[in-house]
Amino acid sequence: MLKLINPPTVFNSLQYGFSQAVLTKGCRQLFLSGQVATDKDQVTIATTMGEQTRVCLENIEKVLISADTTKHSIAILRLYIKESANTPEAQEEISMALKAFFGEQMPASSWIVVTGLALPEWLIEIEAQAVINDEADVE
Repeated sequence: MLKLINPPTVFNSLQYGFSQAVLTKGCRQLFLSGQVATDKDQVTIATTMGEQTRVCLENIEKVLISADTTKHSIAILRLYIKESANTPEAQEEISMALKAFFGEQMPASSWIVVTGLALPEWLIEIEAQAVINDEADVE
């Protein structure tokens, strides 16, 4: 269903926690709203970039589970990073969180620096787009 594309003719994005491209076949798409580092009661529960990234990914996984799929169905991520928090150290924390979460099956991603997010304490927001096999049942 997903084929990761990482040609040797472009930079090695795997070291940063993402693939250059993902090819899909015979599947439906699931679009996830941006997830931030909050619990179900909308309380921000993390303060560092690494912690916030981890919580965003955990929230994405919760949504995927409710759609009867897994993190390995994610084809692409869009990471919105608060400009004032965009440092080399923060980028390393993001990369480490992505690699820990995805292991060897890293989706494509775009990292977009923004002036701010909806709440000032949020450092990162992550959107995901997943693909689900056509044979899967959907109501």
